Formats: sequence, C-alpha cells, structure tokens
Amino acid sequence: VQLQASGGGLVQAGDSLRLSCAASGSMVDINVMAWFRQAPEKERDFVSAITWSGNTYYADSMEGRLTISRDNAKNVVYLQMTKLKPEDTAVYYCAATRRGLTNRPGMYDYWGQGTQVTVSS
Repeated sequence: VQLQASGGGLVQAGDSLRLSCAASGSMVDINVMAWFRQAPEKERDFVSAITWSGNTYYADSMEGRLTISRDNAKNVVYLQMTKLKPEDTAVYYCAATRRGLTNRPGMYDYWGQGTQVTVSS
C-alpha cells in the first residue's frame, strides 16, 4: 500500500484547507485510514481517523474544526480543516492500518510522505 498526501500549503489564521490522501496498491485488508501531524521537535500526534464503513474519530484538540471523509471507490481520504490556527502548523501525514480504529501511531502499518501545513498569524 502506498499513500500520497497532498493539499498542504501556507494559509492565514482562520482559513480553511482540505488535505487529500490517495492510496494505491492492495487495499483489501485496510480498515482504517488516518491523519497525524508532527510539528518541529514534537511527537507525532493523532488528528483524525475513519473506518471503511465511515465511522470517524477526532482528536479532542481539534474537534469541531475537522471533517474526515473517504471515497472508497477512489481510495482517497480527505481532511477538511477550518478555522486554522498558527499552532496547527505541522507536517500532516496520512496512515493506514488493518486494525481497528485507533489513535496510536504504532498501530498503523503504512505511512505517506507528509504534506506541510503552515498557518500564519
């Protein structure tokens, strides 16, 4: 499974942004796709996840400003982020796992290369 994240960029505080993660390869066993983020000198943090059937999970710190969705036919997962803040600045990674819904990075089997999101004040 290969994951390609895109959609990052430089935005101003209060703006919205939509990230995409395109998956290729054998997706038969993949159950959950997720987004994580990592700011400089910080750990990789969970952002949001979605199951094959559409169940969603959001980090408390960003809940209310996120919408995750997936197009199973295209094998693409989207992350819509609104009301962005400077503290949202990070590299955003998409990930996939055969396991159940989880916020633990170590439980994800596949990772994309990341896309930079920079929010200016």
